[in-house]
Amino acid sequence: MKTKKLGNTDLTISAIGLGGMPMSLSDRPSQSQSIAVIHQALAHGVTLIDTADSYCRDESDKHHNERLIAKALSQYEGDTSQVIVATKGGLMRPNGSWTRNGNPDHLRETIAQSYQALGGTKPIDLWQYHSPDSNYTIKAALTPAKEAVEQGLIRFIGVSNFSVEQIKQAQEVVNIVSVQNQYNPWHRQPEFDGVLDYCEQEGLTFFPWSPLGGSSRVSRLQDIPVIAQLAAQEGVSVYQIVLAWLRSKSPCIVPIPGASKISSIEDSVKAVEVKLSQQQVEKIDAQLTK
Repeated sequence: MKTKKLGNTDLTISAIGLGGMPMSLSDRPSQSQSIAVIHQALAHGVTLIDTADSYCRDESDKHHNERLIAKALSQYEGDTSQVIVATKGGLMRPNGSWTRNGNPDHLRETIAQSYQALGGTKPIDLWQYHSPDSNYTIKAALTPAKEAVEQGLIRFIGVSNFSVEQIKQAQEVVNIVSVQNQYNPWHRQPEFDGVLDYCEQEGLTFFPWSPLGGSSRVSRLQDIPVIAQLAAQEGVSVYQIVLAWLRSKSPCIVPIPGASKISSIEDSVKAVEVKLSQQQVEKIDAQLTK
């Protein structure tokens, strides 16, 4: 597995991570299957696992994915000392919906709960503010994370669903090492809104969420002619083509495809070996909407 640095830190992460969300939503697989998926990812050299306090069915199920990942890591027979778990806080799941909550008191509480859910023995490797809440300033919302770093609960801080201006505001409060925004063949805004350029300029890692389009679109990748043609031509899956396309866009990009089946993560990790030419990348760009 190829590796990259996490932002400007001394931490090394795999060039493709594992997104934990599909293992904890309403249609989630059994716990044993999810643990098997995580173990297979680790066996293939994945050292970055992305999660969130809100990866769960509803509020009564909060922190499910974090606890699941902690259990999988504790049961893994190999070395997990280099595994980085990135979590997030700031979204709520009332009745299974998604709502923002940047209340500093809530974030202070959920950081402490995430710390415990992930084992409670070492700092959270990377905590990310999940989505800015207009009811609270970015400074107010990130102050609990800053405090948590000082208290030894968090090592590094990132942001998610942030604009360039919001990232700059966050950087005035804390040291930011990563940005996680939506980026896939149907959603290419990071290429045009300045976020990717800013991440490169600042040395921030960019994590594209829903890199394959999410559960509602992933099955439609085969319907994008240029992607289907390249996959057939290269003898790889359409998913590998998309992950390779994303990685070709910037050296700061680390895709985090979700998986709930062993076959899915086995396919995704092979994308690190897929190299697209500039001509192939431009061909894909030309067929996709901006």
